[in-house]
Amino acid sequence: MPVTNVVIAGVGGQGAVLASELLALAAMEAGQDVKQGEFHGVAQRGGAVFSHVRFGERVHSPMAPRGQVDVLVALEKLEALRYAHFLKPGGIVIVNDHQVEPVRVGDSRPYPEDAIEFLSSKGFQVMVLEATQQALALGDHRAANVVLLGALANVLDLPDDAWQRTLERRIPERHLELNRRAFAAGREAAPAHVSE
Repeated sequence: MPVTNVVIAGVGGQGAVLASELLALAAMEAGQDVKQGEFHGVAQRGGAVFSHVRFGERVHSPMAPRGQVDVLVALEKLEALRYAHFLKPGGIVIVNDHQVEPVRVGDSRPYPEDAIEFLSSKGFQVMVLEATQQALALGDHRAANVVLLGALANVLDLPDDAWQRTLERRIPERHLELNRRAFAAGREAAPAHVSE
């Protein structure tokens, strides 16, 4: 079985680290060898955060080589651009149609409004979800990361029961039902196909 490479990217406070942990645990539940590596930007909230999760029969390194990532999950559009170089040709981008203005010091460049179109123009398969809006509708914007995991589950070969057991084990009971609904919403909202 080949190794599956996933990068999850966002800014501090969006739950990128939790999302990557949930993916890693679901892959372990499914009996895969898993390696995970987290990389934190400038500090806490607002700094770039991304994680590599690799799973398969045998995985030797937590970091996927550039140009070999199967799926990039971006919790906001600029982070999709920032980490797209990790994707393999024709790789999949699952992106939250959400924008977080970066903190700028002496930099007046505008936020790239055409991020999704740019990614599509590079030959990537782009799946766009309004994950933050869906999470808000469920009662908490912080569940956007789990909405995106639901969409990711549609493109990975991991059984649903592994995901459900992972949510039960890792999410505190008081938040479990919300996260189950967020995961289901992502699965339902993910298009049957992605744009190319």
